[in-house]
Amino acid sequence: MSSNTILKYAALNTPRYTSYPTAPHFHDGVDQAVYAQWLGGIGGAMTGSIYLHIPYCREMCWYCGCSTKATRRAAPVDAYVDVLLQEIAQTAARLRTRPRIDHIHFGGGTPTLVHPDQLAGIMAALREGFDVSPTAEIAVEIDPRQCSQSLVETLASLGFNRASLGVQTFDPAIQAKINRIQSRETVTACVERLRSVGINAISLDLLYGLPGETVTSCQETVAAALELGPDRFSVFGYAHLPHLKSHQRLIADADLPGPDARVRHAMAIAEALNEAGYTPIGLDHYARADDRMSTQAQCGTLRRNFQGYTTDQADFLIGLGASAIGKLPQGYVQNASSVADWTRRIQAGEPATIRGYALSSEDRLRADIIERLMCDLRVDREAVTRSYQTGFPDAFLDDLYEDGVVCEDGGSLRVPEHFRMLARTVAARFDAHLGQATGAVHARSV
Repeated sequence: MSSNTILKYAALNTPRYTSYPTAPHFHDGVDQAVYAQWLGGIGGAMTGSIYLHIPYCREMCWYCGCSTKATRRAAPVDAYVDVLLQEIAQTAARLRTRPRIDHIHFGGGTPTLVHPDQLAGIMAALREGFDVSPTAEIAVEIDPRQCSQSLVETLASLGFNRASLGVQTFDPAIQAKINRIQSRETVTACVERLRSVGINAISLDLLYGLPGETVTSCQETVAAALELGPDRFSVFGYAHLPHLKSHQRLIADADLPGPDARVRHAMAIAEALNEAGYTPIGLDHYARADDRMSTQAQCGTLRRNFQGYTTDQADFLIGLGASAIGKLPQGYVQNASSVADWTRRIQAGEPATIRGYALSSEDRLRADIIERLMCDLRVDREAVTRSYQTGFPDAFLDDLYEDGVVCEDGGSLRVPEHFRMLARTVAARFDAHLGQATGAVHARSV
């Protein structure tokens, strides 16, 4: 049975492959000077996207794996924004041209902790330094507990047109165990406010693998979420890494579901969303059939980056803020994670880059294979060899063939639909860096 096969591989730890090579393989050989050189090469007809990281929340959710800290004071956020404005101006000044930007994403943390006047200042700085397309997707992550009418009116006036809401679960008992108390009424009010100002592109984030979770609680959460009618869902498995995230120690290990239960919960959520008519996207996203994400998935043009699955077709991604990661044609760069270190570097007039990775031709080949497996559940061998003018790389797949997790389909390597949630497992077989010692700790495959 497929459920038994999924369980066989579910507890294996594999990267999420929002990049290849993954972030643990970045190194300090790619530094400020390298990044400045790479930025100077952007030009011509290249289009880009921008990610801005706001590493602050009002309080810490105990499940959180993001780079953020809790504060109830405005001063740290205000000071952070002042430096972020400097970074925007400095980055734009290092470009030879004023490139077109088709996507902007504010992530965190809780980006909407930024005062409305400061949000306006950030958007003005972006539009001054870059050619922000009039049709650009401008997205923001929102905590529904802090979603006022004045906030959504500000967002709409600044051109924001997509919002991602952290729901996680609607079960009050589970919410108490993860320090994320928010009622259905709170989330519903946030969605209604967003739609009242014309922000209709809404995504909801759900989590499975939470303490005290059951199949029933998963099904009830999905049923409540469906009543809100979002365009998209993102469904993530909770990664319990208390040795890396100290606040996760507040979640009792004994309350967490085991591997078999996690699989059942993930399958219950997937089944409910499929029955509701949402198209499964890659590993863990779901979209309405008429959503651009669904149409790109059908056409094989869906992409994957540090925000997960995306319709973004940009040639480069600029990351702004502490810990932010960017991707340029030459490779990846990452800013200093410490706000203090990031601040010091920007105020000195330097890029805040502390590490990165320059892509080799083999890296690009394997990155393409992994991205197509993660996005399409298949990769065309002939198309890859023709594009890169080299042979298709070897990978140990014998056990996956034997278990039916992969199969041959007209010259393509394919992951059958019922093994969709094992896409990371298959992708990992093409990861030439995975076995190298980096101290990396990856989450469970399911």
